[in-house]
Amino acid sequence: MLRRFRSALVPHRPTAFRDSLNRWLLMGVVIGIVSGLGAILFYFCLHTGTRWLLEYLGGYTPPSTAGEGDGTAGSGFTRPWAIPLVVTGGALVSGLLVHFVAPDAKGHGTDNAIRAAHHDPTSLRGKVAAVKIVASSILIGSGGSGGREGPTAQISATVISSLCRRLRIRTPDARIAVIAATASGIGAIFRAPLGGALLGAELLYKDDLEADAMMPSLISSIVAYVVFGSVYGFDPIFGTMSGEVFNQPLQLLWFVVIGLAAGAMGRLYCVVFYRGCDFFDRLPLPGWLTPTIGGLCVGLLGLAVPAALGTGYGTIAQQMIPETLASMPLLMVLAIPFAKIAATTWSIGSGGSGGVFGPGMVIGGSTGAAVWRLLEGLPGMPASPTSFIVVGMIACFGAAAHAPVGMMLMVGEMTGNLSLLAPAMIAVAVASRVVGPVSIYRSQLVDRLEGRKVHAAIPAHIR
Repeated sequence: MLRRFRSALVPHRPTAFRDSLNRWLLMGVVIGIVSGLGAILFYFCLHTGTRWLLEYLGGYTPPSTAGEGDGTAGSGFTRPWAIPLVVTGGALVSGLLVHFVAPDAKGHGTDNAIRAAHHDPTSLRGKVAAVKIVASSILIGSGGSGGREGPTAQISATVISSLCRRLRIRTPDARIAVIAATASGIGAIFRAPLGGALLGAELLYKDDLEADAMMPSLISSIVAYVVFGSVYGFDPIFGTMSGEVFNQPLQLLWFVVIGLAAGAMGRLYCVVFYRGCDFFDRLPLPGWLTPTIGGLCVGLLGLAVPAALGTGYGTIAQQMIPETLASMPLLMVLAIPFAKIAATTWSIGSGGSGGVFGPGMVIGGSTGAAVWRLLEGLPGMPASPTSFIVVGMIACFGAAAHAPVGMMLMVGEMTGNLSLLAPAMIAVAVASRVVGPVSIYRSQLVDRLEGRKVHAAIPAHIR
């Protein structure tokens, strides 16, 4: 059966466009099914881990979003003393798993998938996916600051990489398959198939995109979205924000301010995160112990700034409510993006397992909320902070990841609203200038020209 399946994927003669399309339709469906099932499994494990660790043991229920709960504000700390213990314990268990079982599961998985796509797309090992699911679920579920897109991307890419190695898929095709798996994993877990597909093509380079991966990524991403949505629903994560529209040209000036602020926070995020990584790497401690130190710091910080715990998506949802944001202490509003940077650095930069995508959106959204709160009442300011928060998410991480188009569409799908694309384009362009060449993904190359040089240097037995 494997031989027949491989013969359908690997042509024995030069193929025409129709043959190539048929081949990628089949491969795209397979990739999408794998990515969707991986997203379902990880989402279930993460939800279960959060419920048992952070809620039951820690006594804290984080706020939820409209599309993944009822949009409630969560609860206060019923056992404050338990929070640092739970976060530290989760980081310890996660660190032990990663260090002794699968070191490649360390850190944010998207970077590993990008590295594999550039250097050896069949190098990812199957056991990494299993460890990534468990380690990330425990770390984030216990309150560690991390995103769920990195683990999902690495899980999908790892399974497809292993499948390509087993079927002896040609390296150029295996490379496209790994890219499509990364894109569809992200698109499924965020219920944003179009944004995920474009993001997968953009993430490989700082100043370019992988056009050859677009069609396979679109196929696999929509299949993964359908598979995931058939279990967890198709509602946008932040609900449908049909009431948010852009209709005042004067507001574009304020979105330039958003771009400047989000770009500065995006650059700070990249610099602080990797300096933190280097700091923890230099510590004269066993690799399994450093995440525990980071977990203790996050647990203590979380008592002061609860938004630092977990994914933080619910915090963004609450800040979109004008009355809630207006009633928050100004110092807390200003502290959230900085606290999220620190918490993510301590959780993931110390060697823990999780993603940096989600925290980047929280940092950007909270920056937009802080700008709205500071400038509220000035001419041209909207009555609701939602547009500032949505555009802040796009501008901050779109610039930090060098993926502006994918981020615009992805956040549009996550909010069920594409009417803010015009101010988002202004803000992300400004933010990209502020961020400059710095990137949250170290494995990115500059462009396809550099990519061709890297591929030419790969040993012949891999190419």
